[in-house]
Amino acid sequence: MIIDPAVLEPVSDRAWPARDQVRLGGWRLNAADGWSMRTNACWTLADPEGDPEAALDAVEAWYQTRGLRPRFKLTDGATAPADLPDRLTRRGYAATKPTLVMVGPADGRSDPDVQLSRQPDARFEAVFTASAGGNRADARERLETLARIPAPARFGGLLIDGETAALGACAVEGDWVGLFGMRTLADHRRKGLARRILGALLAEASGLGARQAYLQVEADNASAIALYQTAGFQTAYRYHYWVSKSPSSA
Repeated sequence: MIIDPAVLEPVSDRAWPARDQVRLGGWRLNAADGWSMRTNACWTLADPEGDPEAALDAVEAWYQTRGLRPRFKLTDGATAPADLPDRLTRRGYAATKPTLVMVGPADGRSDPDVQLSRQPDARFEAVFTASAGGNRADARERLETLARIPAPARFGGLLIDGETAALGACAVEGDWVGLFGMRTLADHRRKGLARRILGALLAEASGLGARQAYLQVEADNASAIALYQTAGFQTAYRYHYWVSKSPSSA
């Protein structure tokens, strides 16, 4: 399936909205508390306003005033200007965290053990935080982002013996549904729960009009990639985050 990242990336940005958002021409500056890369990076999807070097200066200043290290999200096939990697390299930035954008059919199966809601409830928040590996600040930032997903959104929790064991969320915009926040508690991993959550969310999204699904997964997460491939997803394109190695940019 051929997907134009210039079309899908804005959909993805709206589906995972940062607390602070500013436009600089075709660049989208997102910021929160510094944890989630997607909500704390400049998405360089089209040419910025004016001179690119001046735009880079402005982005760096914007993040530094928030106490955040400047980050740039460069997407294959949708990065402008074309020489931005060279410009960033000269400023001491390096590419990191290669991430795949995978797309597939919004084709799933309802599951009687998956409870769906329109907002993340207290149980969802508690289990999401418990699955964050002890980083409560990271979990809090992501939960705040999940709560900002525009309607229609759905939040799913899979119950095992009356307790929530796995989670997931989706955001629907037109024909597209984005999948986010997939989590499984440590004691319930490798039991196929993620596949069941995925199927239930896709079935619900299909009923809301979605026909195609997308998700982001780190390129070295082989087990998650295998799961999504069995559900009919394939890699459409990838992106990297460019982060300054200079302590002065912290």
